[in-house]
Formats: sequence, structure tokens, C-alpha cells
Amino acid sequence: MKYDAYIITGPTASGKSSFAHALAREIGGVIINADSVQIYRGIENISASPFAGREITNEIDGVPYRLFSILPLTEQISVVEYLNLARAEYENAIKSGRTPIFVGGTGYYINALINGISPMPDIDDDVRVKARDMVARDIDAARKMLPNDFTATDPQRVARALEVFLQTGTHITEFQNAARVGAVVPNAHRILINPDVDVLRTAIAARIPEMMSGGALAEARAVIDSGWDESRAIGASQLCAYLRGEITMDDAIQNWITKTNQYAKRQRTWFRTQYKPDEIITKI
Repeated sequence: MKYDAYIITGPTASGKSSFAHALAREIGGVIINADSVQIYRGIENISASPFAGREITNEIDGVPYRLFSILPLTEQISVVEYLNLARAEYENAIKSGRTPIFVGGTGYYINALINGISPMPDIDDDVRVKARDMVARDIDAARKMLPNDFTATDPQRVARALEVFLQTGTHITEFQNAARVGAVVPNAHRILINPDVDVLRTAIAARIPEMMSGGALAEARAVIDSGWDESRAIGASQLCAYLRGEITMDDAIQNWITKTNQYAKRQRTWFRTQYKPDEIITKI
């Protein structure tokens, strides 16, 4: 059965991209990116982008692809900005008579597409820089300025919460508890690609050497040169550490595999608790 729109997600290396491509060919769909790392240009191998090893264009084998590799590493994008781009591509797909197919494993993008987001204040550039500097110097001290119900620990989300507090004097959790707005596809048909854990581990271990042979190390050099936050992409952190002489290549690869498996586990938890699929596929 063909639906008006799809959201296809799953843990990293689950095969969701190939599944979405096949579906798009079958129903005349447009693939719209819902991955916060694949939106950047220059790290296609590290991000496991569909454009890894390919010329970056607007289609693959006749299937339109949107919001992949559109930002340089020197820029940042907020969830609000992503939603605006996603909505425009959704509307363009509908107008062209094609079916929008959102694909990605970034939970907060998926959540925003379905449920919208809480209104957030504009942040001055100097406040944003100050917050990120504070987190870089001492993330534990920064978290002490935030409320107990703010439980995130990754630097990017801590910096975001801190900049909201510095700008407004109000904690981000109060904004988050406000009514959500801006959902793009609340009624999309939701598919979860969720293979067995052992199958996923094998796929992760096999994929990383392919990333390396595709040029991941050169991409890591570009990450360092651009000043992009390498902690935002598993693989970038490890390869950048190798390039700085902090670890060996063998350690970088093993750590990359370990961190990717840990990330896949966190994704599974999110899908189980925060995502309500209409269809679960375990084998593709």
C-alpha cells in the first residue's frame, strides 16, 4: 500500500538507506535526509552517506535526494532551521506528484518531524560562543548551572541548554515543556528497520573498513582544518585523535567500532521508548 509520506529509521548500519532507495524507486518517492551528520558536505564516508564514493548531485539512479551534503563544515544548523528545510522539501515533493520519504537515524530530527518542537528563544552569537567555551573548559561545571530535570550529557546539548539560560535566565526545560509547534509529517507511515543485534554488529564491523578505503581519513583532516565539532560524528573523533598522534590507527578503528555499537544500542532504546512504528522490519 502506498502512503502519503513515510518516515524510515533504524539504528546505524541497519540498511535503512538501501531499503528507502528501493521503496522510492517502487513508488516514485523523494528521499529527504533526517540525519544530522549526513546534512554536512565533506564527511560522506564518516557519516555513511548515500553519497559516499559518489558525485554529490540531487539524485541517485533516478531517485531524487534532498538535504544531503548541503552544508559546509564551517556552518551550523538548528533543529528549527532543519524543520524549515524539511517542510519545504516535503511540500516540493507533494507538488511534483512524488511521495516524501524521510530517512535517518537522528532521534531528535525524527521526533521534530512527527511532533514539532517547543518554541525556543533566539540566541545572540556572543552568548552562543560563551556557552560553548564554558562547556569545552568544564562540562561538569556547566551542567551544575542547569536544572536537575535536564539529563543530557553530550557537549552539544549541554551547550544548547546553557546558552538558553545565559540568554534568557530561564532554563531550557521550561521552554521544552511548552506546547510543540511545527510538525511536518505527524501522520506519516512509520517504518523501523531493526535487525538482530548480532547482524548489526557484523554490519558495523564490515562497514568501517569500507569507510576508510573510501577516504574517511582525508575527511577527518578536513574536520580538523574546519574546526567542526568532531564529537558530533563517531569516526571523526577517533580519526582526528589518530591524526593528532594521540592514539594508534588500530586503536582508532577498534574504538570507532565500539562507539558505533554503543550508539546503535542507544538508538534502539530511543526507538523502543520514543518511536511508535506502524511497521517493523527485521530482515531486508
